[in-house]
Amino acid sequence: MKIAYTLLSFVLLTSCYQQERDCKAFKTGTFTSETEIEGKKFTSSFTRNDSMQIETYEGKIDTFKVRWINDCEYIIQNIHPKNREEKKPVQMKILTTSSKSYTFEYSFVGDSKKQRGTVTKVNQ
Repeated sequence: MKIAYTLLSFVLLTSCYQQERDCKAFKTGTFTSETEIEGKKFTSSFTRNDSMQIETYEGKIDTFKVRWINDCEYIIQNIHPKNREEKKPVQMKILTTSSKSYTFEYSFVGDSKKQRGTVTKVNQ
């Protein structure tokens, strides 16, 4: 019986635990991003303020308009798209945060297929 109470207490305590998210700390700054798509790792760096994000990926620079939905979700849209795919806005959602990084989930707006990645803040 004591084991059952211990197990029940453990389940109740862990089910109430919520991962802390301090998303406001990541609204602006300089960052590096890592995502993995079909087993291949992609790395980029970017600088973001409240409304603009400038990203460098494989020597190419892109500028995105940033629209925050709430403290942990935002939409980015390429300002100078070069093709139809780049015109699509991307919804970003910060899932968990630590002192210098966060895990995020992203997809094209309206698309149910989601990918995940991590971002690390370069300047503290």
